[in-house]
Amino acid sequence: MSHGDLKALMEANLREVFGERDREARREAIRRTYTEDVVFADPDAEVQGHDALDAKAQEILDGAGPDFVFVPDGPFYQVQELGYLAWAFGPEGAPVLHGADMGILRDGLLAKVYTVLFT
Repeated sequence: MSHGDLKALMEANLREVFGERDREARREAIRRTYTEDVVFADPDAEVQGHDALDAKAQEILDGAGPDFVFVPDGPFYQVQELGYLAWAFGPEGAPVLHGADMGILRDGLLAKVYTVLFT
């Protein structure tokens, strides 16, 4: 797995899944980004599988304003199969939340994603 491939998956996780309000587009991104048994964990919960991850993304978007977007917030880092991408969330140019995702790659897809919120 090249640095660019894992970076692309981490950016898809951020923008095309957790930032995508169109459910069909998000479901397609989920299929091409994660393993079937993907585990996603954040400070609130841990979920497993495509359906649960889709529901988690929808829950986050439902709780946010219609103008909220996820954007990368710093460089991407990779150590072997681990990727790290910091992000900001909120109205463009005025984020209200900062955090980072760490993703673990398996068989060319994200198998685990851990989200840390910065306070």
